[in-house]
Amino acid sequence: MSRPVIGICAAIERARWGAWDTLVLLSPRNYSLAVQREGAIALMLSPDDALAADPEQLLDMLDGLILAGGSDVDPASYGAEPHPETGGTNEERDRFEVALARAALDRDMPVLGICRGMQMMNVACGGTLEQHLENIETHRHTRGVFSDHEVDLEPDSLAARAAGGPHVAVKSHHHQGLDRLGEGFQATGRNPGDGLVEAIEAPDRQFALGVLWHPEEDEQSRIIGALVEQARARAGAPR
Repeated sequence: MSRPVIGICAAIERARWGAWDTLVLLSPRNYSLAVQREGAIALMLSPDDALAADPEQLLDMLDGLILAGGSDVDPASYGAEPHPETGGTNEERDRFEVALARAALDRDMPVLGICRGMQMMNVACGGTLEQHLENIETHRHTRGVFSDHEVDLEPDSLAARAAGGPHVAVKSHHHQGLDRLGEGFQATGRNPGDGLVEAIEAPDRQFALGVLWHPEEDEQSRIIGALVEQARARAGAPR
């Protein structure tokens, strides 16, 4: 059986190495390694305005999509003014990922949003974000270090089935969260400390899940495996 192909959205960041100082496509390798451990092919996706205008050709090449973490979503994409703590936005990446998210959901492709990716799924469907959390020490206590905490998931939800139970230990690093939910999404996971929404899903889709934590940083996590399993089933079905 051929391996399913999982697209992973890449960031655009400035990097320095050797004699070079230039913009690069950036995707932390743990995303790809997590996909590969589950027996799938990891394909890094470059922001592309032509594909943002018509993403169907790209999605035809994929069996599943990961909207990955990264810098803040541009508040203009959900009609808000920027908070002083909002930064690092990239309109080209946002346009690309909004288009991919909408088109993937329309065709019922398996979609997993991780951290920023969950926020992007919400924005793509008309939702909004809280740009800076008051209780930030729960979610991002040290620069460059993941925070360990627990999330409570709704029993029998997709989130709980993917995680393997209604309570899950997670690694997170973010300063933003969801405000108004996007159309078609339900909140199915919350932080027990402050009630922040940590998981959303679209019940009318086979697999459309967003998590605010980073399952790629935990080799014991079953979240990415659940995405790959659904993508594998889709790859084996007639299109």
